[in-house]
Amino acid sequence: MSRAVTGQESGAAPISAWQFLDASDFWFQSMQNWQSEFLAVGVLILLSIVLRQHASPESKPVTAPHAQTSA
Repeated sequence: MSRAVTGQESGAAPISAWQFLDASDFWFQSMQNWQSEFLAVGVLILLSIVLRQHASPESKPVTAPHAQTSA
């Protein structure tokens, strides 16, 4: 199992928060994380739309009042 080496472990001088925010590696990793988050949320939205089909035995009628379905 590999792990990232921090600046202090590699012998490099520590950087400030502003230098870290300016680093391209920070933005590259952030964008990769956002891509996976948007993909996960998009899949959940699409699945909730597809699985909530009209007359599905797995879901209550959309227009039914809460008291009628008790769900």
